[in-house]
Amino acid sequence: MPKEYTRAQLALRNGQDRPEIWCAYQGYIYDLGRSKLWRNGKHYEHWAGQDLTEEMADAPHNENVFDKFDVVGKLV
Repeated sequence: MPKEYTRAQLALRNGQDRPEIWCAYQGYIYDLGRSKLWRNGKHYEHWAGQDLTEEMADAPHNENVFDKFDVVGKLV
């Protein structure tokens, strides 16, 4: 069973407060730290440490972009 994290715990993994760069999508939390597009916890107008589920509708890519990243837990 994946480890569970609250929104407050996810918010700390923003590339600023802690070195981890994590984002949630559809209840799962992904480690985006190895992506060059997420340096310093920012990707265009998006910030790490947040749930990006609703924002994906406006993205120029689909949800398959998360396939290349590791799931680190579930958002509760």
